[in-house]
Amino acid sequence: MATLLGFDFGLRKIGVAVGQTITGTASPLQTLQPRNDKPDWAKIEALINEWCPDALIVGLPLEQDGQECEIAPRARRFSRQLEGRFRLPVYLADERYTSRIAHSMAGGRVRHSDDLDAVAAGLIIETWLTEQDRSGA
Repeated sequence: MATLLGFDFGLRKIGVAVGQTITGTASPLQTLQPRNDKPDWAKIEALINEWCPDALIVGLPLEQDGQECEIAPRARRFSRQLEGRFRLPVYLADERYTSRIAHSMAGGRVRHSDDLDAVAAGLIIETWLTEQDRSGA
């Protein structure tokens, strides 16, 4: 069994979720606000220390046709920074539609848009887990 932390990277917010390989599911944790236009590394470190993940999953923003979105290079940079700072494996996962699905899943239950980012981070973990199952990894 492995524990995963997932990140829905954005310039204004970063949603965070935790997932388990044994169940193939994830739960939203929180949404972090950047500090001085940079990720809040202290809060990310606190979450890593609390959950002791085996790996980190970062959503890769893609267009419908599979081409990378304008923000994709920033998400890739964030993933490299995570790997360098915390010495954990970091994987990228297709995040197409996760925000839209998170919004429809909420069905009015999620009151703040910040919560949707954490829900989307959970969907990013679940997407990655599904892809691992398909590839036989």
